[in-house]
Amino acid sequence: MTKDDVAAALDEIGTLLALKGENDFKCRAYSSGARTISQIPGDLKQLVESKKLKDVRGIGEALVEKITTLVTTGRLPYLDELRASVPPGLIEMLRLPGVGPKKVKALHDALAVDSIDKLKAACEAGDVAKLKGFGEKTAQRILEGINFLGTVGNRVRLDKGIALGERLLEKLRAMPGVIRAELCGSVRRRRETVKDIDIVASAADAGPIMDAFVKLPEVLQVVGHGETKSSIVAEMALGREKVVLNADLRVVNDEQFPVTVLHFTGSKEHNIRLRQRAIERGLSLNEYALTGWTKKLPDEAAVYKALDLVWVPPELREDTGEVDAAEKDALPDLIQVKDIRGVFHNHTTASDGTATLEEMALATKALGLEYFGVGDHSQSLTVANGLSPARIKKQWAEIDELNKKLKGITILKGTECDILEDGSLDYSDELLAGFDYVVASVHTLFGLDEAKQTARVCKALSHPAVTMLGHATGRLLLRRDGYKIDLDKVLEAAAAHGKMIEINAQPDRLDLDWKYVKRAKELGIPLVINPDAHSTDDLALYVWGVDVARRGWLTKADVFNTKGVDEVMKELMRRKTAK
Repeated sequence: MTKDDVAAALDEIGTLLALKGENDFKCRAYSSGARTISQIPGDLKQLVESKKLKDVRGIGEALVEKITTLVTTGRLPYLDELRASVPPGLIEMLRLPGVGPKKVKALHDALAVDSIDKLKAACEAGDVAKLKGFGEKTAQRILEGINFLGTVGNRVRLDKGIALGERLLEKLRAMPGVIRAELCGSVRRRRETVKDIDIVASAADAGPIMDAFVKLPEVLQVVGHGETKSSIVAEMALGREKVVLNADLRVVNDEQFPVTVLHFTGSKEHNIRLRQRAIERGLSLNEYALTGWTKKLPDEAAVYKALDLVWVPPELREDTGEVDAAEKDALPDLIQVKDIRGVFHNHTTASDGTATLEEMALATKALGLEYFGVGDHSQSLTVANGLSPARIKKQWAEIDELNKKLKGITILKGTECDILEDGSLDYSDELLAGFDYVVASVHTLFGLDEAKQTARVCKALSHPAVTMLGHATGRLLLRRDGYKIDLDKVLEAAAAHGKMIEINAQPDRLDLDWKYVKRAKELGIPLVINPDAHSTDDLALYVWGVDVARRGWLTKADVFNTKGVDEVMKELMRRKTAK
């Protein structure tokens, strides 16, 4: 078992104990142990074998015993017994926003609720609202959360889906007899969330590959095992979480491979357009062949060429104009990860980050970037240790000293400034004038009605000091919808006032959505891809923002932080002096 596997198991124990009503100290011991194990340096197996695990701070005797069992046997009877003692529906209820183990236990004890369906019925009957510690507002929020879960189903975030998909793909490509293999579906199109993994492989003999696929260590359940298609439920530990998804493998001969990959990449609407073009040319396109075409089709590009189109990048295959553009050879030269030269909107230990200013700057340099933009929280966000004006000035002095000391990286003075209820900003105009740039964001009062929320953000965008709007909707993928806001009006305000819009690259945000990214481009709004980093590891998250940018048809020229540090500073100064 890997460190991630062990950490996930310990986290699960802590959660299950909480659901059973164990004391907080005992539950926290497991979650704390999980955090320690996930961050421990070196090889965990060697630590166990050398009997040195007991020397690790925070790992007591009980944890040593359980971790040793997990590492040496791959199983833990104690965890199996806990799982058997807790109704599966209680775990499912934890997916609801704002519903933790204590609330789930209270609902189960008082109302015998052991599934989301029963919880929904109890809310609708008014039973939940009558419980001590709940009330009508809580019951209503639970209902809203249940409805939200119904819309997202069993989807996972893109980064998690890709991690599991790439592990399966890597093992598949290493199997004897596999000629080619590719991830397809929504993973390949880089949708924000995915519900399953599609893999297409080519081989002369599919049988042995199918047999090996259903026996992979990641397989939780075999759903189907056929001659050319197999379906499994796959699982892997990712950090302290477990990712579980359905995965389908199709094996075709190598001549069929390009057409099959094209078909199973989708989208459905894009495929319909291609089939229509095939018919118009006296051909027939299905998941295995372009019937009527006599020339060899070595790759996807050849299939598109046969339909009088240039190759369409997978991210664009949503039937939003890409087929017409491909016919005219007018597809954009999409931005690439290598084009990003610096990042804004990042947090340090001065607010709610986990690394110092210098550590974050050096980590940015290690990624090959030229500049690191600070975006610590402003003063009113006390929950995130927002900076007072005095602390801001102290940070500016630190930045000046570090810029003299550090080579190959420039630190920019920025802030993530809260947009207050009336649309004003959280610092005085005098202080705001001292920043190189200002990211304006909403962190409070998500419940305002659409008109008020829209007016609030639009007013902030009219402020001369604002450079860019941060995470425009406040959404958390698969956890909560964004606040109610008219994004069309917000984009129009940004365009009117010459502001930039952030693509927040945190995988649980990916906010702005790609459809509005495309609209922002049409309005001439510069986009900025920011990792919203709270740790040194988070800095690399900007790559997920590049995926969103590509889905939104952005080129290198459309994204502000593809510019070098000198050009960036010149443009930021121009904006300040033009106010």
